[in-house]
Amino acid sequence: MTDVFTEHIKSRFNNVDIIVGLESRGFIIGPIVAQNLGVGFVPVRKAGKLPGETYQDKFELQKEALKSGQNVIIIDDLLATGGTLRAACQLVTKAKANVLECVVLIQLPDLKGRDNVPCQIKSFIDF
Repeated sequence: MTDVFTEHIKSRFNNVDIIVGLESRGFIIGPIVAQNLGVGFVPVRKAGKLPGETYQDKFELQKEALKSGQNVIIIDDLLATGGTLRAACQLVTKAKANVLECVVLIQLPDLKGRDNVPCQIKSFIDF
């Protein structure tokens, strides 16, 4: 799976700076993809779990984790209602970084989560 994610990203983007992984399975997938691409990894966690100053929504991102203008790929395992990915896109935008794409393994199209996410999405399995 991480090889499929990596190859997809390599085939579409040559300017990725950071992989952002969403709690919790994005913490497993994201670092491996980041290592494969030779870029950094940043976690997005549920609010109240990260040290230091953070940007917060339902989730949080450390303020110093991203630099203005960096190009980001957000990774998670599942797109259901879109709330988690929407929050992550908003946090990355607050940090003045650019979301190139959200990449998920599985999408549940009947829940129409794609309609709630303001960023481009790639899913590999519709279930």
